[in-house]
Amino acid sequence: GTGQAVLAAEPLIDSAFAVINADDYYGKEAFVKLHDWLIHSHTHNELAMAGFILKNTLSDNGGVTRGICQVNAQMMTLSEIVETHNIVKTGNSAEADGKVLNPDSYVSMNMWGLTPAFLDTLEAGFIEFFKKEVPVDPMKAEYLIPTFIGELLAENKMSVKVLRSNDTWYGMTYKEDVAAVKESFKNMLENGLYQKDLFSDL
Repeated sequence: GTGQAVLAAEPLIDSAFAVINADDYYGKEAFVKLHDWLIHSHTHNELAMAGFILKNTLSDNGGVTRGICQVNAQMMTLSEIVETHNIVKTGNSAEADGKVLNPDSYVSMNMWGLTPAFLDTLEAGFIEFFKKEVPVDPMKAEYLIPTFIGELLAENKMSVKVLRSNDTWYGMTYKEDVAAVKESFKNMLENGLYQKDLFSDL
């Protein structure tokens, strides 16, 4: 989820590309939509973000941090990302520090469609990050892609297409999440969503 990880790959990038967290399960729908955007839809100054539904990303075992998104419903474009901490399930809803949240809100799970042109902007932001953020807290300062894109949105310098995904996102924030994730994958295999040997038909 850090900008410098993307910049490290810059010499290898010559077309629109996807960025994901390596240890998250995103489901098929988001990958299909992001693929289609990468192949057909993007313009020079447009990015894309897989928009997951908050209730499909929560843990049963404690609070999580999510980038809650404000989305223009007509254009399906991103207006704002608000990093929200300690979001917990409350029955069929969710709340953060006593504030009730819409469980159908869009959230960013760090699945992006980016372009080569964006890399110049990302690099310029990295230089500013080193000047302003690193001296304040050099051990913990992070150049996070969602934070940087949020700043560009606030300045009307970027457009981000939101690609809705209804799939359940799986991650392991707590050790207690492991059993639930294993059970979910077992059910996906039994229901034929995946074959047991993913590469047997290659």
